[in-house]
Amino acid sequence: MDSGGRPSASGFSGGPERPEQDEGHARRRMGRIGAAAAARAATAAAHGRAVARRIRQTPPPPGPFRPEFWRSPLRGPWLTSVFGLMLLIGIPLLFVTGLLSYASYNPGLSPLNDKTPDKGVLGFYLFSWPTHPYWLYRLTQGVHVTLGVVLVPVLLAKLWSVIPKLFEWLPVRSVAHGLERLSLLMLVGGVIFEFVTGILNIQLYYVFPGSFYRLHFYGAWVFIAAFVVHVCLKLGRMTSALRSRSLSAELRTDLAHTRPEPPDRDGFVAAAPAPATMTRRGAVGMVGAGSLLLLVVTAGQSIGGWLRGTALLAPHNRDPGSGPNSFQVNKTAAAVGVTPAAVGPSWRLEIRGHGPARVFTREQLLTMPQHAAALPIACVEGWSTDDQHWSGLRLADLAALAGMPDAGSVLVESLQPAGSFIKVVLRGNQIHDPRALLALRVNGAPLSLDHGYPARVIVPANPGVNNTKWVHRLTFRT
Repeated sequence: MDSGGRPSASGFSGGPERPEQDEGHARRRMGRIGAAAAARAATAAAHGRAVARRIRQTPPPPGPFRPEFWRSPLRGPWLTSVFGLMLLIGIPLLFVTGLLSYASYNPGLSPLNDKTPDKGVLGFYLFSWPTHPYWLYRLTQGVHVTLGVVLVPVLLAKLWSVIPKLFEWLPVRSVAHGLERLSLLMLVGGVIFEFVTGILNIQLYYVFPGSFYRLHFYGAWVFIAAFVVHVCLKLGRMTSALRSRSLSAELRTDLAHTRPEPPDRDGFVAAAPAPATMTRRGAVGMVGAGSLLLLVVTAGQSIGGWLRGTALLAPHNRDPGSGPNSFQVNKTAAAVGVTPAAVGPSWRLEIRGHGPARVFTREQLLTMPQHAAALPIACVEGWSTDDQHWSGLRLADLAALAGMPDAGSVLVESLQPAGSFIKVVLRGNQIHDPRALLALRVNGAPLSLDHGYPARVIVPANPGVNNTKWVHRLTFRT
């Protein structure tokens, strides 16, 4: 009722209309807020587009960021693809032989053998390294090192052919473009890192801020990941570019008829090319000649024979003199601190296994049945020796002497006071190969001090550093 005695319009004072009014007010308020937010977003987007336009319109700085800086008439998708095809064949082989080199150390057998203990899933492929054929490591590591050196001119030519892309302006134009640039950085940085560290290792120039094995191993995985992504993105374009020109026709084209390739979307072709001073035939031939020269001055250290004299880049002595011990040495006794006194008359070989340890002098070892094997030494730097004729005691016989004829592994310890690989573990298959010896003599003469006197291990297909020198203890295990 109102003050006049009449019912109110709603029937109740402050009745049910208030919630509906509140809801409507809230909806209107939210609508105003949404409209304001949309307006602000539109303004920000417009501002962002304006900034992006201004950035895109920013002229490149002087020098290599300007397209006219690059004037070679030879650059183009075809020549880049020719060099890319060579790397597409060579790099996977290089990567696989590198993985085999890592597996040959039997890193899954013992932490002593593993230089990358935090590898995780990257060691998924590891397997028990075989002893047959006996030249296996010599082959795989020789191919790995020689191929890596031979590919250097191809790599440099490929980088030369795409270098305008590295100075592209703007460096990053979008998220997708930024990701592509990041993959390119990983690819170029990774390949340079791998080749530089590998070549420094070949030359025994250890300036690494850590273990070469670890740096090279992880660097290889970073590089190969970027390489696979790059191949997936560019394989189609590479195929089209290779089909766009006839290789035989290009090899017959003289300087007077050498012309730039048609403009391409990747920007390899010069915007203002200079007159040609070399044919594409000359460019490919120069790279091929460089690779051939590096093959000649490198491969001999792995192949051996008379070619060893051509291995001018080999860091080890190519002419180690004459006599039974005149073959290559990785590290001399003096370099690692093994003195003649340490291996003199007081030297003893200790053999451990089942039961009490047994101790032998060198003279006692020489009275035991001796066996012979013709085996090379092959090292991670790519060099190897020809087959040397070793004689001594079979590791299998020593395992039986230790009361463990079925030994599954053996810990080999050197007298070397410090350094890598002073202790290694060999697998059961390496122990029981009849050619696996604790060598006391080589080529009919006692071992020299540099070659491991008074006793060293020699195992078929084993990396040289795992053929431990100056052995003083063998511990056989199940």
